[in-house]
Amino acid sequence: MDIVVSKLSKSFGTNQVLVDFNITFPEQELTCLMGPSGCGKTTLLNILMGFILPDEGSVRGVPKLKSAVFQEDRLCESFNAISNIRLVCDRKVNTDKIISHLKKIGLKDSLDQPVSEFSGGMKRRVAIVRSILAKSDVLFLDEPFKGLDVETKKDAMQYLRDNMQGKTVIMVTHSIEEVKALNGRLITMSNSI
Repeated sequence: MDIVVSKLSKSFGTNQVLVDFNITFPEQELTCLMGPSGCGKTTLLNILMGFILPDEGSVRGVPKLKSAVFQEDRLCESFNAISNIRLVCDRKVNTDKIISHLKKIGLKDSLDQPVSEFSGGMKRRVAIVRSILAKSDVLFLDEPFKGLDVETKKDAMQYLRDNMQGKTVIMVTHSIEEVKALNGRLITMSNSI
């Protein structure tokens, strides 16, 4: 089922972020949202994920099972990468599968370290794997490649391409190269006020 957003409005105090916003996110496709800071991209994701309520309008068709890469990594710093991912997986995902995915994204040498010892780019990749291995039908990505160097970013994009089939994916980005590399549908948002 497509996700349909109709006449969505959201303000924070006197700051109107979304005004009569309409969009359809096709099922099992990647839609990329671009636009200047403050135009409502992250606010829209937070509404779709159910973290905040809109002031007006409606959202239909959001699957119950969701996963996300947030702007912050939101990892348990004292846990290792495997344990951080295990927290969101169902029992069918065994440790070997988690390790296999971490190796695919270039994290084979740091599996026993707490993530507090990881670089920002390493943490980012753990967050990406966690979002993929969580049981979900929709994947929300808020600048998922932020902080990755060029080569690591290429590997992470390839990993995402290889593992997002069958899911509706909504990604916030500031990079047209990411949109092209992932073959996403581009929606440009603007400050409507």
